[in-house]
Amino acid sequence: MANKLSLVAFSGDFDKLTAVFTMATGAAAVGYEVNIFFTFWGLDALKKKQGRSFVGGTALTKMFGFFMGGLKVAPVSRLNFWGLSGKIFRSLERKNNVATLEELVDAAKVLGINFYACEMAMHILGLSREDFIPEVKDVIGVATFLQISEGGQTLFI
Repeated sequence: MANKLSLVAFSGDFDKLTAVFTMATGAAAVGYEVNIFFTFWGLDALKKKQGRSFVGGTALTKMFGFFMGGLKVAPVSRLNFWGLSGKIFRSLERKNNVATLEELVDAAKVLGINFYACEMAMHILGLSREDFIPEVKDVIGVATFLQISEGGQTLFI
């Protein structure tokens, strides 16, 4: 098996995105090729506009875009405490000298981790490539992601 790690980022939850970026940056730091396929709510990590914004093509998809909100307001999957848990976790991360989610994303960019956006999920959510950060390498489908990830380990988070 090649030194390759491919991750499917399905969730936009703070803790799950933290796991994705922790695994990705750790693997890249020791020389692995790392690919992350962001789909459905995971696409939230790639949004150019952070915070709540109405992105999308229709009223319904704009509503989804608003509720997704971006990394800065990503909810925690359990015990979200009305949106406060992300702030609490960031505080705990800083207190314990652990990289925050935003720092992990920045590290992933510096380490050259490949970000891929799911074409199907983008269509469903009414998003376009212009809605995402420039580090998105490509918009692809599942078949292409399978080809890219072939020969390595693939994790679904």
